Amino acid sequence: MKGLKIVILSGAGISAESGVSTFRDQNGLWENHDIMDVASIEGWHRNPALVLDFYNKRRAQLKTVFPNDAHKYCVFLEQTHEVTVVTQNVDDLHERAGSSHIIHLHGRLLSARSSVDDSLVYPWTEDILPGDKASDGSQLRPDIVWFGEAVPLIGEAMDAIKQCDVLIVVGTSLQVYPAAGLVGYAHRATKIYLIDPNHVESYETIYFADKLEVLTMPASDGMARIMEDLG
Repeated sequence: MKGLKIVILSGAGISAESGVSTFRDQNGLWENHDIMDVASIEGWHRNPALVLDFYNKRRAQLKTVFPNDAHKYCVFLEQTHEVTVVTQNVDDLHERAGSSHIIHLHGRLLSARSSVDDSLVYPWTEDILPGDKASDGSQLRPDIVWFGEAVPLIGEAMDAIKQCDVLIVVGTSLQVYPAAGLVGYAHRATKIYLIDPNHVESYETIYFADKLEVLTMPASDGMARIMEDLG
């Protein structure tokens, strides 16, 4: 029988240490694109070829990066605790590190889906090209939850956080909703850690200030500290 129920809510900062690009620190630009042009449903409808090219480049970059110590510490915690990773990231670094229970809130870079039927999802490791079709005849699109779309797994993530003993928030500025609001579902007795090298100020950090232990340090250093606490 494993010890504590732990939920790790991870964001772009945990993968940044592996070299995965982020956009929040670049004035809303992501690889010189306005984020709403390449990560919104409106952007997809305006220029699907641009969106496909953008994610093809992200998919190619993913092959050049590897899990870092922060990802590995998430796996180490599984040796003695029941761990669920709720990630806002679309990369597969948690999987490659060895985490066994992962909820991908914003989809997966290494899959594609129908642009009409969300249930038609396919493993996909290469480029998605204009003309690549799902079995329903529609254009394949990245299996990504964009701005302007519902987050299908938010309920599953809420349930995990409601039941956890420890919540570790790592690499997310708690600015993107509904994921940022997940902290509010933690039980009053839940221990909450927040790891970020920068000062994070959001509604959640202010409202839950008395419950938060803030570790102002990189993701890998913060996870190492928590490993010392939790074993």
